[in-house]
Amino acid sequence: MAKEIKLSASTRETSGTSAAKAMRKTGFMPAVVYGEKGARSVKVNSREFDTMVKHNTSENLIVDLDVDGKVIKALLREVQHEAVYGGVIHADFLEISMTKKMRVTIPVELKGEPLGVSQQGGILEHLARHIEVECLPGDLVDSIDVDVTSMGLGKTMMVRDIVLDPKYTVLTSGDVAVATVVAPREEKVEEVAAAEAAPEVIGKKKEEGAAEGAAPAKGAAAAPAKDAKKEEKKPAAKK
Repeated sequence: MAKEIKLSASTRETSGTSAAKAMRKTGFMPAVVYGEKGARSVKVNSREFDTMVKHNTSENLIVDLDVDGKVIKALLREVQHEAVYGGVIHADFLEISMTKKMRVTIPVELKGEPLGVSQQGGILEHLARHIEVECLPGDLVDSIDVDVTSMGLGKTMMVRDIVLDPKYTVLTSGDVAVATVVAPREEKVEEVAAAEAAPEVIGKKKEEGAAEGAAPAKGAAAAPAKDAKKEEKKPAAKK
């Protein structure tokens, strides 16, 4: 089950970039709470929010959000970070009901070492890292663990192959590949490189052979290189 934590918030009347900058200087950050009746603009203590995020690695946090003295259940849906230093500058919450199912995206974690890796020298590739499900807020988990130990070389696990408790309704298409075990790519690269290099070597030899045995151009006399050397070495006639 996803962790539940407490966070205080208060309604904010101002909006816009300038107001947000001024708010952050006072130790608060803007946030929005979305619900069935619309969106509410609030502000939360920046330090408290940072502490909450750092101590909870789950992507789906259920928060007891105290807005002006009224506590509501809310799901932390999105966090925006400052581009340069990475600090949190804005957050979105979704008001939820613990008795009503909701759609959430949950990370997929691969567990174990596939046979195709340990015994066949393959490589495990993690393709789909999240899947969308529908469930009650109380059934949220940090991740969906998938056992891949039985996967051999060339095998692919699809979303439809994942066995989940009936309380979860999978919304992601069953034809989406989650993981696969493939042959090492280096061997394929070497084979391609060798195939591409072969025609170049053959072509070069043919070209050199043609140059060595080529006849002189029409009308051009062959250079008597050997006779010229003999003439140079012939001693001068005695007088």
